[in-house]
Amino acid sequence: MTTAADTPFPVGEDVLFSALSDSIAGDAGRVIVGLNWTLVEGPHGVGLAHTPARGTAGCHALPSPGDYGGRALTALAAMWSSENVFERAIALAAINADCNRDDLAGISINGFDLIEDRGERTVIIGRFPGLENRLPKAAVIEREPGPGDYPEDAGPHLLAKAEYIAITGSTLGNGSLPALLPFVQNGFTVLIGPSTPLSPALFAFGIDAVSGFVATDRDGLSRVVSEGGAVAALRKYGRYVTLKRDDIRP
Repeated sequence: MTTAADTPFPVGEDVLFSALSDSIAGDAGRVIVGLNWTLVEGPHGVGLAHTPARGTAGCHALPSPGDYGGRALTALAAMWSSENVFERAIALAAINADCNRDDLAGISINGFDLIEDRGERTVIIGRFPGLENRLPKAAVIEREPGPGDYPEDAGPHLLAKAEYIAITGSTLGNGSLPALLPFVQNGFTVLIGPSTPLSPALFAFGIDAVSGFVATDRDGLSRVVSEGGAVAALRKYGRYVTLKRDDIRP
């Protein structure tokens, strides 16, 4: 098994986002900051990112409403360093608009199909919908732990012993991913969710597979995002795509 430990993790969020945005080209079309999801439309695809909840630290009104659509995707992606968390969400969605292209080929599976339930040696970062049915024995780490969840400070201990790890793509948007990966020792690590960039560049950071969302109906997806749709409402307007490091490595 190829593992995240095979590749050292370069410390620094700037390194990660620079790698993801290095080859972006084209201008943005629609930019929508919805209740649950933020959407950026590019010339070759549509990108999503989780919208921060109102009340989140640093969660203030956008400084330039009405001026984000039409900008270069590179300019939007450069907002990953913004202190405004809504602009950070737009930045990640802009990266995904370029990475998660309409014609992208990959495995048509949900990334959780790569994760085996090994009890607490399976670690999930973020409580995904339906997780209790798919991986009922896994250890779940949450920023706001619910019943049976572990708090964030349990991460180093659990990740060091994990054999399988699923991390929500939203950790890119909230900036927590760089702090998580150094604790991964031997676990097969999958970044999962609509916020996940389907980019091989992530493999250099110790990710073994990326599983994200590719839009098939731009208008339908835009309408659902603007009306506050959650994950379940997105599914009919796109497809799951998963890329594995072993499948791409020469």
